[in-house]
Amino acid sequence: MLNVARFQQRSLPAQISRRDFLRATGGVGIGLIVSAYVPGFAGAADAPKPPTAQEVAQSVAAFIKIGPDNTVTVVSKHLEMGQGPYTGLATLVAEEMDADWSQIRAAGGGSNPELYKNFVFGMQGTGGSSSIANSYEQMRKVGATARAMLVAAAAQEWSVPASEVSVSKGVVRSTSGKHATFGELADRAAQMPAPTSVKLKDPKQFTLIGKPLGKLDSAVKSTGKAIYTIDVHAPEMLTVVVAHPSRFDAKAASVDDSAARKVRGVVDVKVIPQGVAVYATGFWAAKKGRDALKITWDETDTETRSTDQLLVEYRSQAKQQAATATHRGNVESAFGKASKIIQAEYVFPYLAHAPLEPLDCTIAMNNGACHAAFGSQMQTVDHMAIAKVMALDPSKVSIETLLAGGSFGRRAQPTGDLAAEAAAALKALGRDAAIKLVWTREDDIRGGRYRPFTLHNVRAGLDKSGRIVAWDHSVASQSIFKGTPFEMMMKEGVDPSMVEGLEDLPYAVPNLRVGAQIMEVRVPVLWWRSVGNTHTAYVKETFIDEVLLAGGKDPLQGRLALLSKDRRHTGVLQAVAKLANWKG
Repeated sequence: MLNVARFQQRSLPAQISRRDFLRATGGVGIGLIVSAYVPGFAGAADAPKPPTAQEVAQSVAAFIKIGPDNTVTVVSKHLEMGQGPYTGLATLVAEEMDADWSQIRAAGGGSNPELYKNFVFGMQGTGGSSSIANSYEQMRKVGATARAMLVAAAAQEWSVPASEVSVSKGVVRSTSGKHATFGELADRAAQMPAPTSVKLKDPKQFTLIGKPLGKLDSAVKSTGKAIYTIDVHAPEMLTVVVAHPSRFDAKAASVDDSAARKVRGVVDVKVIPQGVAVYATGFWAAKKGRDALKITWDETDTETRSTDQLLVEYRSQAKQQAATATHRGNVESAFGKASKIIQAEYVFPYLAHAPLEPLDCTIAMNNGACHAAFGSQMQTVDHMAIAKVMALDPSKVSIETLLAGGSFGRRAQPTGDLAAEAAAALKALGRDAAIKLVWTREDDIRGGRYRPFTLHNVRAGLDKSGRIVAWDHSVASQSIFKGTPFEMMMKEGVDPSMVEGLEDLPYAVPNLRVGAQIMEVRVPVLWWRSVGNTHTAYVKETFIDEVLLAGGKDPLQGRLALLSKDRRHTGVLQAVAKLANWKG
């Protein structure tokens, strides 16, 4: 299997004895293993029932690992890609454990859709700024549960009531003066029954939450010790690069790989659904081999329209009746009575995510089981994609979540594109092997899954006093949800990401219409950092600047007047105006 030097996760059967559980997760060297569940999350549609104390104690995967060296490793169910969940979630646990921050470590959680479920998504995955929001109470309860078990262990060992035991900065003490570290008590604590309920701290008691602590992963990243996918090695592992077609959805019709096979280090060449895979003993050989390929592509049913051609079609389609996202008041009547009408068109290009680390994935097949290790952002989706391609029962697939060098949405692929490509390359070998699939920067920029090409048509009507009486906004774009498992988020033909921040326009315009026109283009698209707001917010705010100017209004005072009933927005605007020393 893959030789990952850090935080390797193991897949375990659903039912397991306490002794086997401790042995499988590292035995005495691991110490206390605690898993806890938060009974319900605001916004979760179907929260499962809380587990029994026995289920908590025998949970297959762990949220907390206490080592004999007194370190406390907090396992994060959310991918660390630079946004800070390792530190944030570890802080929640450490706070309730009364641990010392110096003993806290963090690790990525392996694929486990039940234990590591994101309560917002209903599956394991990271995104939507949900990491802390959906884990806040859960991880605090994990820490409080661990603390209670440590206290129980100390009370038993010292033959004193638990009420006489306290915890502070990673040290457990009794009123009689006895004391022990978490590491010294971990094995005994693992034998304690987990409490069915725990009391959480009053925020006034916080010593870590809300305090500047420094990110847990900064040191290893700064010193080059952090393990990313590119750092994973295994005996006889092959590096794979794939020649992808220049047009999306094209297929390899014929391949001349004779020159590629002559490149020193090239081991094999295989046609896979995504392109032509070159296998070699290292990256440079694989890339040189790919460069030597002669491929004829079947471009039937591929996208051939240029950007200029698409824009003509977008403009034409945008004039048609769009699906309605919002319609209040009587827009057409208001425009008919308006003294002045302001119109604008905004065009936004396709944008690549371009995270610091291009896509890559290590994957191995061994004795009927498949194990992958990479910066997976949607573990449940990637897990099922691998199982489908490899024709394996999902129980035979495991994913180890490594650090990722950024994402901005790139790794949160609704159909597990990267995982599926890695699995296809592995399967094509037809034997047990370990491979590392590597995309170059050029591959990543040309590889699709862009922020959609989008057109906005917007007009506003003003009365004689310069007040906005009507706003009509039409958005034409590809849908990032249509045709994906997330299509259920669409309502009445509207992709909510296309009109994000527009359908609930905060400005008090009495007559508002927002429409969405979904365009069909064979270019793969995806959410992009902040999703729809990357273009809708720009249009909304720059356009209202134009409208306020046309109505003789100050940009700040004009907005405040339109937001008079919204304390949150007005508070932000006033604070920013003060910082900017806005004079109007």
